[in-house]
Amino acid sequence: MLTVDFARLPVGPGTRVLDLGCGGGRHAFEVLRRGGNVTAFDMDQAELDSVAAMFAAMDKAGEVPPDATGETVQGTALDMPFEDGTFDRVIAAEVLEHIPDDMAAMRELFRVLKSGGTAAITVPSFLPERICWALDEDYHTAPGGHVRIYTLAELSAKLKSIGFEIGPHHHAHGLHAPYWWIKCAVGVNNDDHPLAKAYHELLVWDIMKRPAATRIAEALLNPVIGKSVVLYVKKP
Repeated sequence: MLTVDFARLPVGPGTRVLDLGCGGGRHAFEVLRRGGNVTAFDMDQAELDSVAAMFAAMDKAGEVPPDATGETVQGTALDMPFEDGTFDRVIAAEVLEHIPDDMAAMRELFRVLKSGGTAAITVPSFLPERICWALDEDYHTAPGGHVRIYTLAELSAKLKSIGFEIGPHHHAHGLHAPYWWIKCAVGVNNDDHPLAKAYHELLVWDIMKRPAATRIAEALLNPVIGKSVVLYVKKP
């Protein structure tokens, strides 16, 4: 399930890409499939071990184009172990809302991106996120949880103040917002609630099958209740 639109963040053979806060690696895997040289970067070594195993499995299955590479690096977004201007592209998907000093992370992101390079920044959209916070305090107070809710204007202003040129944006995962509202309403840690389980099964079915009806529904819902907002920015 991709949040970033790779038509807006072109990646191909020879493109060096940082997946900042890669988590399970969904965007890193797509970069590798497209022939890029991807660095999956995260604080969680267990996540990185899983990503490295998938890189190896993709290579064994013949899914990795010639000369494409995937590596994992552990570290913090506030002090990345990369030289200035290392990457052509940076993806920071659902990362900044977890970091108390988000401006420091933005400055590091700016530093490691090449001049003329593009970054895709995704955060939870304001309205769906605000509803989740209102429904269940545990949603955002758990260790490592979300520490802020961005408006698009705030996110854009902060990135612009760092030196980025602000580009287009879009929303994603309109079908996922109701799932999280249900989860928060019944208890965010209550995975066994019948309604939450049923909606989760619907989402898994949609991801696997991608039927036309749900694709159309999500396209209509995204501008209104898309769970994530994606902003594309450029380093001059």
